[in-house]
Amino acid sequence: MNMKLGLSLAIPAILLAGASKAADAPAVVTSIKPIHSLVSAIMQGAGTPELIVDGAASPHTYNLKPSDASALQNAKVIFWVGPGLEAFLEKPLESLGSGATIAELEDAPGLVKLKFREGGAFEPHDDGDEAEAGHEHEEAGHEEAGHDHDAHAEGEHDDGHGEFDTHLWLNPMNAKALAAEITTTLVAADPANALTYQANAKALDEKIDALDKEITGIVAPVKDKPFIVFHDAYQYFEHRYAVRVAGSITVSPETMPGAERISEIHKKVGDLGATCVFAEPQFEPRLVNVVIEGTDAKAGVLDPEAATLEAGPDLYFTLMRGIANSMKDCLSRES
Repeated sequence: MNMKLGLSLAIPAILLAGASKAADAPAVVTSIKPIHSLVSAIMQGAGTPELIVDGAASPHTYNLKPSDASALQNAKVIFWVGPGLEAFLEKPLESLGSGATIAELEDAPGLVKLKFREGGAFEPHDDGDEAEAGHEHEEAGHEEAGHDHDAHAEGEHDDGHGEFDTHLWLNPMNAKALAAEITTTLVAADPANALTYQANAKALDEKIDALDKEITGIVAPVKDKPFIVFHDAYQYFEHRYAVRVAGSITVSPETMPGAERISEIHKKVGDLGATCVFAEPQFEPRLVNVVIEGTDAKAGVLDPEAATLEAGPDLYFTLMRGIANSMKDCLSRES
């Protein structure tokens, strides 16, 4: 055979082999956008995961579609947080055969877990002084200070399903723990692409560390200003960055608050003075207007579940920066 011809045939064969390797990555399904983003980043170059709760849908109110059920049946690996967040997935996952690896990420090693709070107006944090001190010394050792603060929070955790806040990704250190568990699961399910997953995971870990420092700088000028959120989804962000969430309109967005709770939050806003009350894209903003009526408070929007963002590997970073910048913009506004 002509040597040049042989080489020209070999090169496409090599390319095809590489394409075949990527195509051979297992079918992966993820529940929500923040988890999909982390999985997408780790799978880059090997495959693309499917997403169930897409668009502006919320896991709190989602109903499984026939196409979702089909994706679950065909999946080799499924990532979800757990029944405390994606209750709609609990029974479908129980009915699946033994062919799929189901990774319940709320059980990932190294996670900081915080209990749900009760009532509309939260009490001051016992660890507020410690958190503030840790972040004032960020330049001297941001990561160490942050982990000291998180370790204090971790002492309050409860591992029982339904007992803790499942918005785990809003602390970047939790995102790193989730990414580590995702990587371990993918490597076990698809050893052929292990090096790709591990290299991507290392790069992701470094990006998250840089994001963590960036957010500390964004919220630093306003972290002492109290504000109200639509539902109590921000504890992890709050504990990591020592911002002052003073209460929520509703504990759970599945249940709209009654007149007594609205009155309680309205009074809290008045007592705090000028602050912000944050709505969320998926839920009725009218309640926020009721809460701030007759006060100096301003309205803003936070998107903890990425309802308005396009899914993909960069979503997690856009989500976290968006929350930080929304807090800074609203809390910096003059009355």
